[in-house]
Amino acid sequence: MHSHNIQLDKQGRLRHFLTIEDLSREILTEILDTAESFSGVSERSVKKVPICRGKVIANLFFETSTRTRTTFELAAKRLSADVLSLNISASSASKGETLLDTLRNLEAMHCDMFVVRHNESGAAHFIANNAAPGVAVINAGDGRHAHPTQAMLDMFTIRRHKKEFVGLRVAIVGDILHSRVARSQIIALNTLGTSEVRVIAPRTLLPAEIRMMGVHVYHDLDEGIKDVDVVIMLRLQKERMQGALLPSEHEYFRLYGLTEARLRVAKPDAIVMHPGPINRGVEMDTEVADGPRSVILEQVSNGIAVRMAVMSITMSNAGGQAA
Repeated sequence: MHSHNIQLDKQGRLRHFLTIEDLSREILTEILDTAESFSGVSERSVKKVPICRGKVIANLFFETSTRTRTTFELAAKRLSADVLSLNISASSASKGETLLDTLRNLEAMHCDMFVVRHNESGAAHFIANNAAPGVAVINAGDGRHAHPTQAMLDMFTIRRHKKEFVGLRVAIVGDILHSRVARSQIIALNTLGTSEVRVIAPRTLLPAEIRMMGVHVYHDLDEGIKDVDVVIMLRLQKERMQGALLPSEHEYFRLYGLTEARLRVAKPDAIVMHPGPINRGVEMDTEVADGPRSVILEQVSNGIAVRMAVMSITMSNAGGQAA
């Protein structure tokens, strides 16, 4: 899978954003710096910059996700683009129209960018490989594979609080096995020079080859979050419970749920993150979710600036400079 070939143009600039894999620290830093420059836009009375005026951005969501779709939509509008949001599960795909037909029809409407979310791994790569030359493609989450913009908004949030990645200890807790977010986060953290990345999960929720990703593995929460600077809690999907990978929500919370008491072993200024939406009383209790360490709502607002950054960078590299 030569993802880097399609992600970068001949000058090595970001042309599509499909996965964090194979991207350099320079490119990730460029995204974070660009997002920083956009982060004030939401506070203005006129919440728009003219970077993508006259461009058409199509959100293709083959899998529902209200928050990701909404932040992409807002980001595109803040860049002054025209936005089409298609919930495709409800339209053509259910009538048997193929992915390529959908793509060609949208290209006939002169879309400049596709933001793709799909429950099959590799769908965004497939679209990037088959899209017309001047079109940029952004992966908004595919199967168990990658969720690069979520990982970057997490990196942005960490950088705002901790300034540097060097010297940081970051723990990712929960269902690593099924999480596209965790995969992208681990690669991004390591690329940005984080000193130690830990994953904390029951054995049934860890991929076999996880250690090859450059992480330290813990099965005990208290041991794993000791002295960390950042704790990232992952969402636990309800269907994993029925799949007998876990005994019960109550038991999961007893072993892996984050409480104020447990958080005491982390650094005193540790921040708590969650890609959302939170299952309160399963991944963490309400006291932590709404507490002083939580930056969960900041992650959501940072998501807009980061998605603006990724859209503006890829758009200007895809079809010459954007207007």
